[in-house]
Amino acid sequence: MPPFASTMPPRNDLIRSQGISPLSDIITIDVGGQLFQTTKQTLALAGPKSLFSQFSQSTHVSLAPLFIDRDPELFSILLSLLRTGNLPSKAKAFDLEDLIAESKFYNVEPLLVNSLSNPSLFDAFNLERSLTLPLNGRDFPSAMATTSFGTLHVAHGSKITSFDWALRRKSTILTQFTAIDSLLAISPTLAAAGATDFSGMQILDLEKGSVKETLCWENVTRSSSTVQAIGSSPDFLLTSFESGRRNSNSIMVYDLQTFSPVTEIAHCEIYGADLDSAIPATKLKWVESHNVVMASGSHSGPSGILGNVKLWDIRSGNVIWELKERVDCFSDITVSDSLSAIFKVGVNSGEVFYTDLRKLGDTDSNPWICLGDKRKVLNVKKEGNGCKIEAHGNQVFCSKGGDVELWSEVAMNSSKKSEDGLPDRVFRRNLMGRAKDIGGSRITNLAFGGSKMFLTRKDQQSVEVWQSSIRGF
Repeated sequence: MPPFASTMPPRNDLIRSQGISPLSDIITIDVGGQLFQTTKQTLALAGPKSLFSQFSQSTHVSLAPLFIDRDPELFSILLSLLRTGNLPSKAKAFDLEDLIAESKFYNVEPLLVNSLSNPSLFDAFNLERSLTLPLNGRDFPSAMATTSFGTLHVAHGSKITSFDWALRRKSTILTQFTAIDSLLAISPTLAAAGATDFSGMQILDLEKGSVKETLCWENVTRSSSTVQAIGSSPDFLLTSFESGRRNSNSIMVYDLQTFSPVTEIAHCEIYGADLDSAIPATKLKWVESHNVVMASGSHSGPSGILGNVKLWDIRSGNVIWELKERVDCFSDITVSDSLSAIFKVGVNSGEVFYTDLRKLGDTDSNPWICLGDKRKVLNVKKEGNGCKIEAHGNQVFCSKGGDVELWSEVAMNSSKKSEDGLPDRVFRRNLMGRAKDIGGSRITNLAFGGSKMFLTRKDQQSVEVWQSSIRGF
C-alpha cells in the first residue's frame, strides 16, 4: 500500500468527552448531532495512527457520548468502510474529493485507497474509456509509470506530471532532460528517469522537484552513459546503459532502497561488426517465478531488424536462456508470470506470439507460437511497427493502431497434452471497449495501476483513463 504523509491537527476542541462504557465494547459517537454506535474492534481496524483507533483505546468514562464536529453523512460512509472493507453504494452520491478530505481528517486514507484503487478490482473485460487527463505545455507524452495503487507519472518533453491515486490532484516538475525516454515509479513521490541522449539515470523527488541522486555507469572509454531502459524487482533497480560512443553496454543492478550498486551483468564491449553485442537492452522485465530478469533489444541492420531476448540470473551473472530473433523480430515484447509465458508482437506480421516459460530447456530454434494469422510471418509490410504489448494480471494487452486487443487464456481439457507432456494452451482475442471507444490515433504507451489502464496516443497532449463501468465515481 502506498504511504500517505499526513499530519493530524489538534482535535481537543472537537472531542468534548469520551462516551465509552466500561461494561461493554460498544462506543457511542455523536458526529455533528447524529449518534453512531460501533465497537472498539471495528474502530481498531482503522490502524494505530488513525483517530478512530484513538477512540477505541481510550479508557475514560463519561455518561455523555463522544462528540466530533464533522459531517455525519461522510462519517457514516467511512464507518461502513471500516465494517465491511468496501464503500457502500450510497457513497457514489458524494464527491470523491469530500471523501478524501474526510478520510485524511480521520487518517484513514489508505483504507479508501484500498477500497477504490486496489489492483484486485481491475476487471479487464469491463474496461471502458472514462476520463481524459490533460497535460500542460506543448509536448506529447513519451513515457508513463504507475504505482500498484494507481499513482500516475507522465513524462512529456522535459517535464513530469504526476496524478495522485484518485486522479484528482496534479503536479508538474521540470527536469534537466530534453526529453525522457525511460520512467519508473519507485513510490508515489519518487521516480527513476533516463534518456537516450542524456548521461546518467536520475532519481527524482517529485514533490520537491529535485534530483535526489544521479546514477552513472563507468564504461571502459569513460564516455557518457545513456539510459536505454529501466526496470525493477522487489529488491533491485535495474538499468540498461549504453556508452556515449555506442561501443559498449551493460545492465547495472542497484539496491532499491539505498541506490548503491549491487552488481553488473550483460557487459558487452563491441568489436568490429558484431551486431549481437551492439544491441543494448531496451526493455527490462522481472520474472518473479524464475527469479531472473528478461532483457530484450533489437537493431535495424542490412538484413532487416534483428533482436535478442535473454533471461539473466542476477546472482550468478549468467544467461539461463537466450533467443536470437531473425524472422519477424519483435516490435515489442513482455513477460507474464501469471500466464508463465513471454509474449511479443511481430514487427512484420503485427501478430501476437507466445513462448511457454515452462519449456525453456527446449532446443527449438523457433519457440514462438503464433496466436493470429501465421501466413503474415513472412510479411515485409511491417504491420507491427509501433505496436505495444503489455501483460497485466491474467491478460495480455496489445495495441494495434488506435485499438487495444485483449488476449486471455481459455481453460481446456487437461487430458489433452502436447508432446512434452504439458496441456495444450489456447488464447482468445477480444477487442476492448464499447463501440464509441474504438478507433483514434495510434497508441504510443500502455500502463496499468490500481484498478485502471492508462494509454497515450500519437500527437495528443493527454492521457486516457480506462476503468470498469461498474466501479468508480
